[in-house]
Amino acid sequence: MPWFEDVEIGTRTELGSYTFSEEEIVRFATKYDPQPFHIDPETAKAGPFGGLVASGWHTAATWMKLMVRTRMGERAAAREEASSEPAAGPSPGFLDLKWPTPVRPGDTISYSTTVIEKIELRSRPNWGIIRSRNEGVNQNGELVLSFTGQGLVQRRT
Repeated sequence: MPWFEDVEIGTRTELGSYTFSEEEIVRFATKYDPQPFHIDPETAKAGPFGGLVASGWHTAATWMKLMVRTRMGERAAAREEASSEPAAGPSPGFLDLKWPTPVRPGDTISYSTTVIEKIELRSRPNWGIIRSRNEGVNQNGELVLSFTGQGLVQRRT
């Protein structure tokens, strides 16, 4: 992650794609979101989606996995270029989480993040908040996940 001052609004980062299998959908949901339309393919046929669908939490957790992998790669590259890099802090939470289209077995979701806002913190002048629009889109171009993420990023002193 670059320093707060170096982050540009509008910067878009492709995080990668992920294909959801039926087995994985059932395994995740059995452990974390055991609703019938996530864990039982036969029962799901009569459910609200007409078949098995992934938990929204599964799609969000996959976004997080790809985001962390991308950021770790960026940090490794930054360490090679410079002797110091800014600290990236925790997230104070996210806003407007939506799952507008269900994710079905075999769907491939492509994830991205786009910087939309920078907030300077008066209470913590060494830190700022970066807000990003985060999305997942399936192979048909349909939005399946969207939310506004927030992350604390160190400022130059």
